[in-house]
Amino acid sequence: MATDVEAQISGNVWKIELTVGDAVEEEDVILIVESMKMEIPVEAPCAGRISEIRVSEGDSIEEGAILAVID
Repeated sequence: MATDVEAQISGNVWKIELTVGDAVEEEDVILIVESMKMEIPVEAPCAGRISEIRVSEGDSIEEGAILAVID
């Protein structure tokens, strides 16, 4: 069952740490969002494999946006 990785805050995608197909464990950092001059890591909510990354570095994102999908 696929699990969406959602943005918890609005900001800009500063760095993507993983690529599609990478295996992740719960709490692994998938990407980093820059917001209010702070770098905020976005962690995997569960173990699995990255099946989609829906953003690119530099993208502006809103709270609740789907950033990635884990299968």
